Amino acid sequence: MILTTPFHPRTDAANRTGLWSHWQGYLAAERYQTSEKAEYWAIRNSAGLFDTSPLYKYRIRGADAERFLSGVLTRDVRRCQPGRAQYTLWCDGDGHVIEDGVVFRLGADEFLLTAARPNYAYFADLAFGFEVEIVDESTTLAGLAVQGPRSGRILASLSPEVRPLPYFGVTTTEIGGVPVTVSRTGYTGDLGYELWVGADDALRLWDTVSEAADGHGVVPVGQQAILMTRIEAGLILIDVDYRSARFAWTDTDRVTPIELGFGWMLGDLGDDRPFVGRDALRSHQANETARWLLTGLVVDWQDWDDHHRAAGLIPPKDHRPDHSEHMVYAVDETKVGWVSSMMYSPQLQRHIALARVRPDSAQPGTRLLLEVTIDHDYAMVGAEVTNLPFYNPPHKTAEVTQ
Repeated sequence: MILTTPFHPRTDAANRTGLWSHWQGYLAAERYQTSEKAEYWAIRNSAGLFDTSPLYKYRIRGADAERFLSGVLTRDVRRCQPGRAQYTLWCDGDGHVIEDGVVFRLGADEFLLTAARPNYAYFADLAFGFEVEIVDESTTLAGLAVQGPRSGRILASLSPEVRPLPYFGVTTTEIGGVPVTVSRTGYTGDLGYELWVGADDALRLWDTVSEAADGHGVVPVGQQAILMTRIEAGLILIDVDYRSARFAWTDTDRVTPIELGFGWMLGDLGDDRPFVGRDALRSHQANETARWLLTGLVVDWQDWDDHHRAAGLIPPKDHRPDHSEHMVYAVDETKVGWVSSMMYSPQLQRHIALARVRPDSAQPGTRLLLEVTIDHDYAMVGAEVTNLPFYNPPHKTAEVTQ
């Protein structure tokens, strides 16, 4: 059975294209307008409303909630104070990533964890012996992301608690007379917030935010616009940039946090926090066993244009995300990795890509070759390794003053 989110009466009315995709069994708008680029620019110039309700949401509470999560999550949740959130991962016993998500610390003994795939059984199996309760609120809690440079002033006009909220801060407040948890988080690399509200109050929240946003150029945005912004932000996507270790068929599909570029999450891997996969990650770190590193690539625009013009073609500048794999080579044409996500960035006016390449080829400034198909033949186009994110505006983390 196809499910609809609590916001569906509003998203359905706004969807002029009638284009929907499935997100974990729910209908999710691909785009509301004729062009997803218009929605993309709304995010970058004003703000967009994005229905995040299909995310899985787990409330974890009890006297042992912190101790339990610090033994499961790769990042040390003990350093996350009440009123803050963390982007985090969880791994299997071999140190391979199962999934990534965000954990919100709502109090000393209460957390909310979001994930793209179902993980209730995984966490519940590990909770034996802990004084902790795990409640699946995936269907009872709706999510609305308000993303873009005007999001702060719009939400601050509805709730004064929003204005002082720092990057990755969390607060509880009321908007439109309904209780809402607000986090300064998102999946766009821009200033943005995520609003978590009871499903029964979802439409009231949507209407209140929409009314406050009137005149600001704010529009509902679909999956395609969000996927464009997340590549510019250098944010990974499950089943595209990595596979969950639970479902990987081969070692090539399994990946460690170090290989995904998240070695910084591991800290010193000390003895005081024996989390799942720690010993394996110690070994990976000590023996430098990383097969590749996730990095950014910026394509040489002149080389791109020259190759296409030589084939008698107008050089394409396609902003739609390409999730098919493209092989990456060193300048001597030795294979060193592959691209998992690629697009032409409207903001940067360059082709950009997320790639996994060998550590000896992952230094920023390294010249590589990207294999693409031009006129039914393979071509090698120059590219340069760069740090992530590609797009990181100051207002993303700055104080909201207006």
